[in-house]
Amino acid sequence: MFDPIMAETRFGCGLSALVAAPSSVEQMLVGLKGQDRAAQAFPIPSFEDLSAEGLAYAELLKELRRTRKAGGDGREIDRELRLMFRERIRLQIEWTWQALLRCTWSEDGFRERLAEFWFDHFSATGKNREFKKLVFPYMETAIRPHLSGRMEDLLTAVVTHPMMLHFLDQSASVGPNSAFAKKRSEKKVLRGLNENLAREVLELHTLGVEGPYTQEDVRQLAELLTGLVATRSRRTEFRNARSEPGAETVLGRSYGGDAGSINDIHAVLRDLARHPSTAAHLSWKLARHFVSDTPDPGLVKAMTDTYLETDGALAAVYETMLRHEASWRDSGAQGNAKRPFTFVASSMRALGVRAERTREIAPGRARQIVLTPMSLMGQPRETPPGPQGWPEEDTHWVTPQGVAARLQWAMSAPSLLSDPLPDPREFVVQALGPRAPAEVVFAAKAAEDRRIGTALVLMSPAFQRH
Repeated sequence: MFDPIMAETRFGCGLSALVAAPSSVEQMLVGLKGQDRAAQAFPIPSFEDLSAEGLAYAELLKELRRTRKAGGDGREIDRELRLMFRERIRLQIEWTWQALLRCTWSEDGFRERLAEFWFDHFSATGKNREFKKLVFPYMETAIRPHLSGRMEDLLTAVVTHPMMLHFLDQSASVGPNSAFAKKRSEKKVLRGLNENLAREVLELHTLGVEGPYTQEDVRQLAELLTGLVATRSRRTEFRNARSEPGAETVLGRSYGGDAGSINDIHAVLRDLARHPSTAAHLSWKLARHFVSDTPDPGLVKAMTDTYLETDGALAAVYETMLRHEASWRDSGAQGNAKRPFTFVASSMRALGVRAERTREIAPGRARQIVLTPMSLMGQPRETPPGPQGWPEEDTHWVTPQGVAARLQWAMSAPSLLSDPLPDPREFVVQALGPRAPAEVVFAAKAAEDRRIGTALVLMSPAFQRH
């Protein structure tokens, strides 16, 4: 049942001539629970590390406005802001390289794929300049440390993270009967309840769109979440004065009392994470992402049962998925289409792109090689279409424009990333394994040069799908 090639192509980052494929499910699970070596080798700073820098940028913006309001030109301040912004762009490109290099050289490709899955499930992005460049650090801090832990811990880390609070406007939410609201009302400054975070927690993060919740559950959860804010220093605080007083009832269970508490929020998130609908929704979503757009019902049920038996122990759910025979059926041309990031990452892995080479490429050129092409393929990095994340359907990725962008990238980028390019006759086996389709092997051998041969392999249906 276990297949090392499928382990890398379906559950990992693709085949590599330089990094050995796992030899068993046990090895995949041990690697997932072990040290995060890829993150150590290709580090991305935590959200907390960059909070002070973000605050400094915001303060400079305010200083510039004050200076200009007072009649000054603020040229020096503006120059400093521009330098800081350029550095943020450079870091964005550097972190994109780091994420791609993790996939390229990881001995634990399953971890990288899970990180991308949960990053998409908990999609969040910045709405202003201070937060726009903090998406990678958000993923590093809120998601990556909890990949093989309990769902309730991952859910709590994400929902209470400053990036999510910012993205879904939670910091603007105020309990209608809170002390803060009454004080503001006296000054005729109205602030109200915001349901964005509560709705997405129920609809997207836990129970699913068809979950057993009502609009009243959304409102009650929104009231329970009041008091949870992201501070100007990019940290999370619970401010009781903004919290709606009294108990709230979510899915028939009461939380809180006269005074709100962060513990009440932790309690409702724990219960939502352990709910049967959450177990079914997340199991189906994992199976759909890794195995098939139409996953085997028996696989989803087995994963759901494990989830419920273990109170949402994610490692146990992954193990059930990896040990189920349906996960190892060869779907051939019916496999899931790779998303643009995964396509680029698996291409770099097949080519064996060295970290030193990526550092030699100037930031402007790197944008043309990586960020712009991924946008043209349909997946601009750090900019999901909304809190629902990217679609799973192949029809979203296999479009005329998207395929054309992939072809253009396959024809131009490999020669910039790998010098010299590999012999296509060898590369077809490196990229697709010993069972490479005969027609692709023939095309690689018949290619008139290495650039065309490499592109033919990368654009083959066998490489484009998991």
